[in-house]
Amino acid sequence: VQLQAYGGGLVQAGGSLRLSCAASGRTISRYAMGWFRQAPGKEREFVAAISSSGGVTDYADSVKGRFTISRDHAKNTVYLQMNSLKYEDTAVYYCAARLDWNPTLQRTYNYWGQGTLVTVSS
Repeated sequence: VQLQAYGGGLVQAGGSLRLSCAASGRTISRYAMGWFRQAPGKEREFVAAISSSGGVTDYADSVKGRFTISRDHAKNTVYLQMNSLKYEDTAVYYCAARLDWNPTLQRTYNYWGQGTLVTVSS
């Protein structure tokens, strides 16, 4: 599975962005998908995840109520809608895929995409 994350950019605090993670090579319908981020000088951290069916989601406390993860099986794509962005959301965002449901455990994700940079200006 190849994952391509895109949609990052520069946005003012309070604004919105939607990130996309497009998969190729095979369908990701059997995979749970996660979004992670890494801010400058910090370790990569969990942001959100969605189960293979799309029926279960999980969010980091820092983004609950502001971010929404979703998926479109027909398009083989996962999305991260980010609203009410804050300066501290500035980071490189990565998408990843896994076959089981253990959303926050980074090291057991099977596939990773390259990152897309989100910069929030204050």
